[in-house]
Amino acid sequence: MNFGHRLFFQKNIYNLKNTDDLFLNAILENINHHTNNCTDYAKILSQQGFSIKDVKTIEDIYKIPPIPTLFLKNHTLYSSPKNKLMLKSTTSGTSGKVSEMALDLSSAWRGLGMVLETFFTNKLVSLRPTNYIVLGYQPSKRNKIGAVKTAYATTYAAPGLHREYALKDNGTDYVLNMDGIKNALIRYEKMGLPVRFMGFPAYFMFLVKELLESGIKLKLHPKSLVILAGGWKNFFTEEVDKDTLYTMSEKALGLVGDNIREFFGAVEHPIPYFNCPNHHFHVPIYSRVIIRDLNMQPVGFGVPGMLNLITPMMTSMPFVSVMTDDLAVMHPGEECGCGISSPYFEVLGRVGLADIKTCAANASELLNIKKGGAV
Repeated sequence: MNFGHRLFFQKNIYNLKNTDDLFLNAILENINHHTNNCTDYAKILSQQGFSIKDVKTIEDIYKIPPIPTLFLKNHTLYSSPKNKLMLKSTTSGTSGKVSEMALDLSSAWRGLGMVLETFFTNKLVSLRPTNYIVLGYQPSKRNKIGAVKTAYATTYAAPGLHREYALKDNGTDYVLNMDGIKNALIRYEKMGLPVRFMGFPAYFMFLVKELLESGIKLKLHPKSLVILAGGWKNFFTEEVDKDTLYTMSEKALGLVGDNIREFFGAVEHPIPYFNCPNHHFHVPIYSRVIIRDLNMQPVGFGVPGMLNLITPMMTSMPFVSVMTDDLAVMHPGEECGCGISSPYFEVLGRVGLADIKTCAANASELLNIKKGGAV
């Protein structure tokens, strides 16, 4: 078994200290794979003056050149033949551009090990029959958005009796299904079984607000869960703090903060970061997180900067080190108090567009390939 496969089937998902050597070997193995199978990725590393020999310890992984997500929205890089790719998905495209992600068999196998252990660790797996409210699109063959596939896949963590979608596919378009959700929730409450909500925080806030304004106050099963992901995106002006959202949830659904879980992830970095009981995103063994300043230098705990995510999961595409457009800050695990020792990060907002464009433009110049080009 190679280093990458070994890493993604470890049991203690927050034991960073005892997996540093395995992670380092998996990263080096992953870089070698991509440089040998993706010409443009090899070109980026070479023109950045990077040598794999520079990465001798886990502390050296910051030297791996990060690729901005904005660059990946304009250039698709593959390290596997297209006939070996599966489970293709894209970003939601809220900025007008989309990134594509596709798994090969090796990437999918690693993802399976990661998801199983992550879900068990976060107590998301249940044998109790469950009803689902998906605050997003109903899956269809014409919809390749990654968030849609993730939400649907998450409904298999507990046996699904029924799934109701906020946006239903009528064959030609998607239509808002607010009345359908209201009726489903009233029916679910009477059934006395757990209900799980999946979607963006903004969508959940709109739902509980609509319920309260309609005079609907429910008392759902205490094992019900709200699983939120993706941030507020285009609805940032509507954003409310967590305490306000949790209070609205308790009034409308009878679900308190302990019933609400959040996770952070990205199509270009398919590692799920679930919040702990204190609502912090701790770093799992499958990744390492670096915060960088505008000169691309790493900064220490407590200093805000750009969020750089590193993982050896993908063998199909060179997503080894990805620079997001998020502004974040890292904290030592001990500050949290939940008992998880690995560091955690806090997302503060989005980085200025000018800085992202500069970072992505530099990568484009190094590649010297046409916009939208694919290997």
